[in-house]
Amino acid sequence: METQQTDVLAISQALEDYYFKGIYEGDLNALHAIYQPGILLFGDVKGVPYAKTLDQYLDGVKNRQSPRDADKPFKGEILDIRVVNSIAVAELKVKMYDFHYHEFLSFHKIDGQWRIVNKMLTDTNV
Repeated sequence: METQQTDVLAISQALEDYYFKGIYEGDLNALHAIYQPGILLFGDVKGVPYAKTLDQYLDGVKNRQSPRDADKPFKGEILDIRVVNSIAVAELKVKMYDFHYHEFLSFHKIDGQWRIVNKMLTDTNV
């Protein structure tokens, strides 16, 4: 049980230090630190299907004005993290620009580091 609590804390810290920071600041180095190369991102945005490779997603982050630079509100909230051995799922809410994303991130512990291996998202408009 203690190991699981340690893993939940490590995932929470990685989300705060790399995922939320990377999205908010447009920091590609932070995002590279948490995403496993080759992952896929799926979901819908404003009802439109969304499917991207990691490279396509990061290119979009690189070519958009970050919420920080646009002086736009941003809030990342961790709703739940479930860990079983070397895998985990995090449920998040992310508010940025006019979007209210509900996300599920799959993690795998690789070489002692929790990495995002899949991302699913939907824009809930609330």
